[in-house]
Amino acid sequence: MFSAFFINRPIFASVISIVIMLLGAVAYTALPRARYPNIAPPTIQVSAAYPGASATTIGETG
Repeated sequence: MFSAFFINRPIFASVISIVIMLLGAVAYTALPRARYPNIAPPTIQVSAAYPGASATTIGETG
């Protein structure tokens, strides 16, 4: 019964969904920046041991 109302009135359903999206966008922009978590970009560290090799040799093999 509830869904039949919107099926019979597709323009009204479209307007309602656009209004809901606009309200969500306004609410999203109104959030204070303190609510967002601090996100650190992921980092990768690779280490290898070459006993007795010079820095030049290690730099050339990588």
